[in-house]
Amino acid sequence: MNPHPRQPARNQHQSLISEGGDETPGDRFLRRFFFNPLGRAFLYVEAWFNLAFGTALNPFYHLGSLVFFFLWIVLVSGIYLYIFFDTSIVGSYQSIESLTHGQWYLGGVMRSLHRYASDAAVVVTVLHILREFALGRYRGFRWFSWFTGVPPLWVMVLLGVTGYWLVWDQVAQYVAVSSARLMDALPLLSNSMTRNFLSGKLSDRFFTLMTLIHLVGGPITLVFALWIHVKRLSNVDPMGPRGLAIGSLLALIVLSLVKPALSLGPADMSKVPVVLNIDWFYLNAFPLLNHWSEGAVWVLILGLSLLLALLPWLPPRRMPAAARVRLDHCNGCGQCFLDCPFDAISMRKRSDGAHWATEAVVNPDLCASCGICVGSCPSSNPFRRADERLTTGIDMPQVPIHETHAAAKAALSSLKGETRLLIFGCNHGVNLAEIHDPGIATMTFSCIGMLPAGFIDYALKNGADGVMISGCRSSDCYYRFGNRWMEQRLSGGRMPHLRKNTDRSHLHICWAAGPDKDHFLRELKAFRRRLSDERQR
Repeated sequence: MNPHPRQPARNQHQSLISEGGDETPGDRFLRRFFFNPLGRAFLYVEAWFNLAFGTALNPFYHLGSLVFFFLWIVLVSGIYLYIFFDTSIVGSYQSIESLTHGQWYLGGVMRSLHRYASDAAVVVTVLHILREFALGRYRGFRWFSWFTGVPPLWVMVLLGVTGYWLVWDQVAQYVAVSSARLMDALPLLSNSMTRNFLSGKLSDRFFTLMTLIHLVGGPITLVFALWIHVKRLSNVDPMGPRGLAIGSLLALIVLSLVKPALSLGPADMSKVPVVLNIDWFYLNAFPLLNHWSEGAVWVLILGLSLLLALLPWLPPRRMPAAARVRLDHCNGCGQCFLDCPFDAISMRKRSDGAHWATEAVVNPDLCASCGICVGSCPSSNPFRRADERLTTGIDMPQVPIHETHAAAKAALSSLKGETRLLIFGCNHGVNLAEIHDPGIATMTFSCIGMLPAGFIDYALKNGADGVMISGCRSSDCYYRFGNRWMEQRLSGGRMPHLRKNTDRSHLHICWAAGPDKDHFLRELKAFRRRLSDERQR
């Protein structure tokens, strides 16, 4: 960054990216061959979904919440099915058939909801994994959430497999025998399970055990695993937007009525099923047993699981320094604690003897170096000090607030022409460095939430005719809440907010990702024309 105001460039672009760190060869390889093509593919698809659903209800922005919601449907429908379920070998099939056909208007719908919501949870989980990988949101400070997301996958598959056992139709027979073969391939079991299935030595107690695993042990384990998965995130919404939840539920109900889930014939261990309509979402590994050995299937399953778990360190990512608290400028207000998206900031009793009651403390192992806390601190106000170097209560060591202040001054002094604009953006949105216009200066942050709201008023009072705010797409901030907190600060709903006397007609917001460049340029052109027309009047 060179903030010198006399730099002979066609526009002044200031890069204030705190996530820094030197890019490794492995980082460049991932960005070039994986993140860029896959990430752009997701962004283009999501743009169409934004047109159809709007950014607030775009399902791609709430995949994690949708998994929770579908699991709630599975839980509620499963409890209803269990009320009528017979846990005996003979009665299990008949009880499910009675629900499906004798009580089709409720029991049959509940069974179908249970099946389709389970499948939907798997589909959404896979999309969630692919999207986080494609957008590079799984490495560095996010390693914990990614790594702890692998065990819930195993628990979900276990629940799905045991659920198919309990129906005890021909598919269940196939699943039971195939599962027994896989279990017997493990050194500790020595072929005991397969012998029991093939000889028909099954008891009602075994089905009771499967019921306990499916209805008690599995769900409790899954809830605990998911709690760990989101433990390092703040303000987690497990249900997502109400409109999206209602729409998803209605879609599942319609599917349940149009194509109800049905059983095949009852299981018969003396016969081999000829035609099976298996659920590929849960049972995809079992057909491999027709061509591979049990050991080879285990190698594939465990190998893929291990690879998935180790992805955040292939290669390891260099993380920049964490945020640091300046106690001499911290009044213990706690706004940084409220705004931190990754629960990296806590409040504790004051340690320096000041009259303030509390102080902020940063856990460097959890800090994403996004800088949102800098934008949250009331001491980051550029009007606070006129003749001294600006200092704030919490700051990023690699991009301190006084450098941001100096960069803003340099950018404003570089503006030329009748209609002068300063654009604040983020590193994960439209590339502002590609804008070349002597009347436009740009500043890029690691996250738009790092921008103190006071800098907008400062720009308007010191040479800018208008200020434009940009960053990640709405509801899809790379650091979760940067653009949301910024909107609330500008509207006065979140501290520290923009001054009430600021002329908001000279402020424009346009959230835009890389593929939205043309849309962003149209918004920029229209905003500039409006300011020019107002100036002429």
